Amino acid sequence: MLPENQGRPAPQRIFLAGGSNVSTREVSRIPMTGWGQVLPLFFTSEVEIINCARAGASSRTYVERGRLDWILDHLSPGDYLITSFGLIDHKPEKELRTEPFHSFQSYLRRFVDGARDRGAHPVLASTHERCTWDEHGNLRQVVRRYPMAMQELAIQTSTPYIDLYTQSLDWWTQLGPQRTRALFMFLEPGRHPNYPDGIEDTTHFLPEGAIACARFIAHSLAHRAIVPPHWVTRLDQERFPEQVYGWLEDSVHASLTSARTRGKGNTL
Repeated sequence: MLPENQGRPAPQRIFLAGGSNVSTREVSRIPMTGWGQVLPLFFTSEVEIINCARAGASSRTYVERGRLDWILDHLSPGDYLITSFGLIDHKPEKELRTEPFHSFQSYLRRFVDGARDRGAHPVLASTHERCTWDEHGNLRQVVRRYPMAMQELAIQTSTPYIDLYTQSLDWWTQLGPQRTRALFMFLEPGRHPNYPDGIEDTTHFLPEGAIACARFIAHSLAHRAIVPPHWVTRLDQERFPEQVYGWLEDSVHASLTSARTRGKGNTL
């Protein structure tokens, strides 16, 4: 008997590298959702999204802990590598921080060069802005220099660049503070059993925010023909059932986190 997939072409593969805003989240963290987690909603079955993003990782720790090496070990000619960092890189901790126009660009170049050396297609995608506002209701541009540095490197290396950062500024400004918070992990006490005491998180998304970002990423990839446009689907679909959001059982999440590195799996 022939295998079920006999004669079918292998799926096209898109690898994702990034931090927690990209990563697939655990069941114990529901409703927290990364945009990479829901990106498969906008791709046909001929595309496999391999989300290697690591919560808490900066571009520096991602490289230093062997996570980029794991991706490069598995990249094949024709694959894609979408890289998105910045939210953690701007933190003051020495072990996490990179400088936008120096070490940040140097680490990002490793993703670009590593993909090209293996015949794969690198793509740089800027992070979104945090949900932080001043006392006058103005959106703070906390991580602005990192998208600027990423865009500069994209130009220097002729790498496709997806400007999620500017898009997020437009979105958050139009929505205003309260409606933007409805996209992020702002939960009152008792609203969700995973967060009985509530949470006010200016960084991580509820499903609605993650889906909005994933939709923009997929649209940009198709509209600019970075990927073949027929790979992308359902861009006009407004709602998706919660069971397709792709949260992982905690044990599966831990196993993948440990496996997808050439370093120590439980490190950033």
